[in-house]
Amino acid sequence: MTLPINTDLNDRVAVVTGAGGVLCGMFAKALAKCGAKVALLDLNEEAAESIAEEIRAEGGNAKAYKCNVLEKESMDACHEKVLQDLGPCDMLINGAGGNNPRATTDKEYYEAGDLEAELKSFFDLEQSGVEFVFNLNFIGTLLPTQTFAKDMLGRKGCNILNISSMNAYTPLTKIPAYSGAKAAISNFTQWLAVHFSKEGIRVNAIAPGFFATAQNKALLFNEDGTPTARTGKILAATPMGRFGEAEELIGALLFLLNNEAASFITGVVLPVDGGFSAYSGV
Repeated sequence: MTLPINTDLNDRVAVVTGAGGVLCGMFAKALAKCGAKVALLDLNEEAAESIAEEIRAEGGNAKAYKCNVLEKESMDACHEKVLQDLGPCDMLINGAGGNNPRATTDKEYYEAGDLEAELKSFFDLEQSGVEFVFNLNFIGTLLPTQTFAKDMLGRKGCNILNISSMNAYTPLTKIPAYSGAKAAISNFTQWLAVHFSKEGIRVNAIAPGFFATAQNKALLFNEDGTPTARTGKILAATPMGRFGEAEELIGALLFLLNNEAASFITGVVLPVDGGFSAYSGV
């Protein structure tokens, strides 16, 4: 018997969107350590280049590209550069996404008088903010997939990994647009898995629970560094009683991308959330 678990990604090309961020930058580093040639795509080229430099300093093969996942022309131009520099894409990690304050309410529950109060209620959410969040998460997954999945047609062992969220299972208070957008990502993951099944392209997703990052810092911690009331509620509803560490997503990443260990897995959204989505509260 040959055990199917290995981390050998030598000569395979991995494309990571949102690679200038904390989590996706970590994904890029992990893939490079396994031998992959990694294309780091981000609107913030400086952030992506900083991570690419770290990878190269450790002997990895990585190149950063300025790219807007919301513009087809930008994606096409980036695709041509990746093809020339690294070759056709074997693995696409759709990591670009996020929330925006314009699509976030100040309070968890609406109460009488909130319309007159100096706060952002549900009725004050900006259409442009909600549209931005939906576009960044859904269109920002659709366009890169349309662009790089073409490289996978007719080739064995190619797969796509999307980044959903535990919000997709049960929406969180305050962030209706983000929760809805991530639910769309989970649904789209299943749709893509079926659509590309005859071509042999596997499509799965990771649904992270609560990880403390720069993006959600203001929701989780006060200015003096003490935890907010929201953090208390989160940890009380997480059976493991803590936030996840970014590195704890790497196992799920490498497993789902593994063409031996996960060869019959497609259309799956894997929670990595310390038990949050399984806990009833009682």
